[in-house]
Amino acid sequence: MFAVTILGNNSAIPAYDRHPSAQIVTINDQLLLIDCGEGTQMQLSRYKIKRGKLNHIFISHLHGDHYFGLIGLLSSMALLNREQPLHLFAPAGLEEIIALQLKVASTTLPYELIFHPLDKAGLILDTAKFSVETFQTQHRIPCWGFLVREKKLPKKVDKDKAVAHHIPSAFYPSLKMGYDYTSKDGTVVYNDEVTTDNSPARSYAYCADTIYDENLADIAKNVTMIYHEATYLNGMEDRAAARFHSTTAQAATIALKANAGGLLLGHFSSKFEELHDYLKEAIDVFPNTQLAIEGVTFRI
Repeated sequence: MFAVTILGNNSAIPAYDRHPSAQIVTINDQLLLIDCGEGTQMQLSRYKIKRGKLNHIFISHLHGDHYFGLIGLLSSMALLNREQPLHLFAPAGLEEIIALQLKVASTTLPYELIFHPLDKAGLILDTAKFSVETFQTQHRIPCWGFLVREKKLPKKVDKDKAVAHHIPSAFYPSLKMGYDYTSKDGTVVYNDEVTTDNSPARSYAYCADTIYDENLADIAKNVTMIYHEATYLNGMEDRAAARFHSTTAQAATIALKANAGGLLLGHFSSKFEELHDYLKEAIDVFPNTQLAIEGVTFRI
């Protein structure tokens, strides 16, 4: 499974039962938390997401609506006797902030918090099943986006055919990598006879707070799904630029130029209670647009 669950979709001020930025990316058996605005751990409980399965947290930047929920979550993990290490990827200044918060509370975490400062674009996490890259967005302070890529072996083994050709299961990993099988008597079973092509690997780009920046379209080229902030509606481009944010049409244009499979809009302004105009304006530019509604899980 590769999916994103929205925990928070609002901008700086919580409003209309919308919460600041936070989302869970599920990839296979791993849960990744991207941003951790105020109330994130309550949202985790509301949507029955097990915080004990979180091993990687990514914070895009140090505006409060993207990390004010973090110390509460870290503290709750401690109270629940977490033991496994937790990896935190964030701008360097957050390490000092957390250290101060723990110090004044005289709190020692019972688990290892491994801090990875974000200081340059590139690969920051590489596992057997997925990778995460970071890239810089253009915001009022240093801000980072994240690109999660699924890894897939190039082939799927047709077990019935492999058994019929007397291929031992120990050779299946080699079949998945595209190798032919040679039996002890020299008979060659060609790979295409017992395998099929795998489905294409999927990808998810999280474009955090940013002005309209066409470089993001190149970074997120051909992703399966892109999340892009759309704080403002059309006609508010000047305000968006002044506050280093984007509009609906600008977000949709980035998705269009990136040739993305789909677009999620989020980071809605507290000025607007209703969100239907956000969707209508974006769809006019990029039809395969959805609103990042809290509690909804979007398959990638």
